[in-house]
Amino acid sequence: MTENQNQPREYDAVKGGESPVPLGAAVLGGISGVKSRLASPAVEVRITALSEAIKYGQAGLDLIIGALQDESIKVKFAAYSLLKHQKQLNIKGQFHNYLPTFDFDVITVDAEGKENSRRRDYAHFFPEELGKGVGLEMVYIPGGTFMMGSPETAKERNENESPQHQVTVPAFYAGKYPITQAQWQAIMGNNPSNFKGEELPVERVSWYDAVEFCGKLSQQTKKKYRLLSEAEWEYACRAGTTTPFHFGETTFALVNCELLLPDRPCIPGLGTFGQTTDVGRFPPNAFGMYDMHGNVWEWCSDRWYENYQGAPTDGSFWETGWETGTDHLRVVRGGTWASYLFECRSARRGGASVDDRYSFGFRVALVSA
Repeated sequence: MTENQNQPREYDAVKGGESPVPLGAAVLGGISGVKSRLASPAVEVRITALSEAIKYGQAGLDLIIGALQDESIKVKFAAYSLLKHQKQLNIKGQFHNYLPTFDFDVITVDAEGKENSRRRDYAHFFPEELGKGVGLEMVYIPGGTFMMGSPETAKERNENESPQHQVTVPAFYAGKYPITQAQWQAIMGNNPSNFKGEELPVERVSWYDAVEFCGKLSQQTKKKYRLLSEAEWEYACRAGTTTPFHFGETTFALVNCELLLPDRPCIPGLGTFGQTTDVGRFPPNAFGMYDMHGNVWEWCSDRWYENYQGAPTDGSFWETGWETGTDHLRVVRGGTWASYLFECRSARRGGASVDDRYSFGFRVALVSA
């Protein structure tokens, strides 16, 4: 068998994964083999070929960049993961050719709520056309591992945030904002919201309403839209942080909520809005996600459980497997315009009846396959 990786190896019996590999046969090798397998109808074959392509320098990177146009979202994710940290090339510009980027400031604050750092960052997204001039921006959330819940030493925590546990979340897309009234109207043809405005988040939406929206959006776009799992929601909210809010210890003036706590004095110069605010009014986190704290409670796909005993650790939604799960309650996250500040923490969770509507909205996710 030849030792030259750029030449086909002996028993070049399998091209593109179109037939089973005979016992003892060798797959076409080198960059030619990678190109051949990237033409395979099998998604798993194409993903494996991408992981090999990275070994072939610029030629391999060109193939990976080309895979950003693959029809399979799973293959796209594999390509994104391989390219994201290639610092020696103008990968950001290459990404932009296939998947747009947007820039934003990531802000952190000190314990008094004063800004103490600001840096420029960017995230990748794709636009989904909903019709009637309305679009939906879906942000790429890279996969990773985080500690879900809050430690026992955390202030203003609730016992249902325990036990804190490690969760590994695969990459996925999530809505840049909660679903707006314009987006809801484009898909559902009505507007149930109390506070009216096209760029305000839709509210007065039940869990069943949110699931119905995802179904109609999936049918229209031919993609598999759904609600975020609770683990995905907290992972996307934290964006690599471990503080109570992705801004830091507190979020004074950076979130739409009831800032005046009963046991704390008024903060000079700050007031409350008394209703929802336009999405994107406040700075995002490091993933480019807006309005994760406050504005509207966001429905998740999971049933409500009183704690995390027996919770999944793979980022999936929690439907069965623990006797305290409830059929009529689902998880809500993020807090609202009328919530106290501590209720808007990254780890804060609540359970609401599937028929409740008062202060509930949602954002959507896109499955990876």
